[in-house]
Amino acid sequence: MSRYYSTRTSSPPLITLYDAPGNTPQPWAPNIWRIRFVLNYKRLRYQTVWIEFPDVEARMRSIGAPPSSARTDGRPIYTLPVIVDPTRNPMKPEIISNTNYIAEYLEAAYPARPVFPEGSRAMQTLFVHYVQDVFAKPLLPIMLPLSHQQLQLRRGQPGAHPAAYLSDPQREQAWQAAKEQFDFLAMILDKNASDGDGVVAMGREVSYADFALCSVLIWIQRMAAHDGWARVRTWNNGRWNQLYERCREYMDEF
Repeated sequence: MSRYYSTRTSSPPLITLYDAPGNTPQPWAPNIWRIRFVLNYKRLRYQTVWIEFPDVEARMRSIGAPPSSARTDGRPIYTLPVIVDPTRNPMKPEIISNTNYIAEYLEAAYPARPVFPEGSRAMQTLFVHYVQDVFAKPLLPIMLPLSHQQLQLRRGQPGAHPAAYLSDPQREQAWQAAKEQFDFLAMILDKNASDGDGVVAMGREVSYADFALCSVLIWIQRMAAHDGWARVRTWNNGRWNQLYERCREYMDEF
């Protein structure tokens, strides 16, 4: 009998999304939010199981999750998100790691309400790669200490050492570097204005690319509401707040 589902239960099985809690009850991690968006958009029934960050590797090994990636020496790396999907085969649930692999699995297994419209997968993959590896990079000096602080406070430990935080001039410089990326992406998305709404990546309908981008906006909004989101939401004539609002209906937190 599967550890995830029993024939004694009268309700249908749920997809399980493994997430890492911060110091607040709200989900915050951008890579995990991408999957939460996809689940919500596709109207799939799921539940969240919270795993404390230090316990991730042991717990993922215990459920048989594949590594998310590997170190240069070949040692496995276990990170979140991970999903367990018993809905199609309760006796042998699918266990998927790695954000992009999970998104592609959900698209293949549940093709209704696609997040990769026909013919867009390659371009969206390139867009998401840009968002996570280029666009978000200037945010890391600002956001990573705040994210680490969330995890430390969750465990009842002191916040990050003061040396981990930027000085005021350094922080302003970092935000300016981030704004350059926002400005560039706004210029690209503006090209959709003639045959789309100029807000979303694929013209008029939200897609995986928008969810990847909006996940970064949620990260800023929940980790740096006053210093970060207060400024980002006004950049580029409020474009990013418009995208946030377009995606809001898919921000359920089950």
